[in-house]
Amino acid sequence: MKRAHGKQTYGLKPEQENTSHPDDPNRCALSFSRIGTLALHRVGKAMSLALSASFAFDLERPADALLQFEAAVLPQQRVLDARTRILGSETINRVPAQDDIGERIWIHAQGRVRVHYEAVVDVERALTPLETLVAVPPHRLPGAAVKFLFDSRYCHSSQFMAFLEDQFADAAGGARIAAIREWVASHGVYAPGVSGQGTTATDTFHDRAGICRDFAHLFVTLARASAIPARYVACYAPGVTPQDFHAVAEVFLANPATPARGAWHLVDATSMADLAHAAIIGVGRDAGDVSFLTSFGPMRFGSSSVAVEAQSAPHPASNDAAPDPDGG
Repeated sequence: MKRAHGKQTYGLKPEQENTSHPDDPNRCALSFSRIGTLALHRVGKAMSLALSASFAFDLERPADALLQFEAAVLPQQRVLDARTRILGSETINRVPAQDDIGERIWIHAQGRVRVHYEAVVDVERALTPLETLVAVPPHRLPGAAVKFLFDSRYCHSSQFMAFLEDQFADAAGGARIAAIREWVASHGVYAPGVSGQGTTATDTFHDRAGICRDFAHLFVTLARASAIPARYVACYAPGVTPQDFHAVAEVFLANPATPARGAWHLVDATSMADLAHAAIIGVGRDAGDVSFLTSFGPMRFGSSSVAVEAQSAPHPASNDAAPDPDGG
């Protein structure tokens, strides 16, 4: 376990954590139950995901913490039922997350805090072959996508422009994105425990090893260095082994329905996730924007566990399919 003073962020774990249940905190419990009402866009066979996540941590003195772990309500994923229970927090405040995708939860607490989340989510997502897509010229990008061209805490894309031109000079747009995805997957080894919370994309490029967080950071960095907006995505996804909060990416390329505009397209550099049925939690410039736990005071992390069970969705969907347009 790590102890920190000041802001401390927990995203994906560098290795499997102990999943034993901590002691009850004997403090107040805050519970929430939601049923989604957004119609699902029809693109084929839907999949229903039964999600559960639990984690616990200790705040040594009264402090704030910011949580983000719930599946977002989006046009291509419908939250049928969701229940969040937070034990040990004195207050709670829900706020919109990055780009209004999902919500974050502010808490104020001292001592042991336990979080439990369960949800059922129907997901139907259109996936367009990346190789068929063209880039949106930077001067035609919508304002919401522009910030995802720049360097961020873990993704220093300006360092990789020469490498990109040497390695991928013959590819452009979606073809270059597909080539970058294959390069990251083939040159990196999925190895829990070799990276930490401070590992950057540059570190992963040299180490050639890491977990999904590191693969996503390196992919995002190389995409941005190619003048293609890319953002980090936290999600629950079938196919991930061992199951955990998963990290993938989105790139902003042409929208097949309206090529002059553009849309966000999911990419998984680990190749583990079933992206057509992944339940997105949130997006950001990198892991720092969408960690499931960020504390603003001394904290000791305890335990966590995640489960994703997939089954054919019995719930009818409606409307026509469309890619996620213009940064939403």
